[in-house]
Amino acid sequence: MSDDFYTYEPRHGHGLPHDPFNAIVGPRPIGWIGSVAADGRRNLAPYSFFNAFNYVPPILGFSSVGRKDSVRNIEATGCFTWNLVGGALAEAMNQSSMDVPPEVDEFELTGLTPVAGDLVAAPRVAESLVSMECRLIEIRQLRTADQVPVDTWMSFGEVVKVHVHRSLLKDGIYQTTLPEPVLRTGGPAGYVKVTADTEFFMRRPRRTG
Repeated sequence: MSDDFYTYEPRHGHGLPHDPFNAIVGPRPIGWIGSVAADGRRNLAPYSFFNAFNYVPPILGFSSVGRKDSVRNIEATGCFTWNLVGGALAEAMNQSSMDVPPEVDEFELTGLTPVAGDLVAAPRVAESLVSMECRLIEIRQLRTADQVPVDTWMSFGEVVKVHVHRSLLKDGIYQTTLPEPVLRTGGPAGYVKVTADTEFFMRRPRRTG
């Protein structure tokens, strides 16, 4: 039975051409994070370690490997935006991942349109069909099981305003697959789109008796 599984201990390396961890935990929604520095410089960057963590109040979080511009901006201004990457915005999202100096505005780099937040200072992406404005809850440095700090920083924000294009609502129900959201699958360049033909439905079972 053991010959059927490739096993390894991450602390000793994986021994494969590419670390499979983030491909196994996938696909993952993309945290396309808009932020602004204290001096007003805009930033837009995608993070694949991202998700929602609470309903009421709604809380989003993303993890930055390295203390990058987004983290520094959010710490300085106390806010950020999340912007949905639909299929039509995949290339622009990829462009915004380029490693550029802090003074480079990714909105200008990608040709996207910044829109000022209503309740936060951070910009959102006008072309994105869904955006959320968030106020910072905390930034936490991650640690190993042995409590050794690692150079990875988790930012949590409370969603204080949501912008949803009306075309994505049907009878008041948000249609997840309509914008064909792009998700990260892993490997050096893997992505997938969520489409209507891949969606299926299951109701949560209820106890009887």
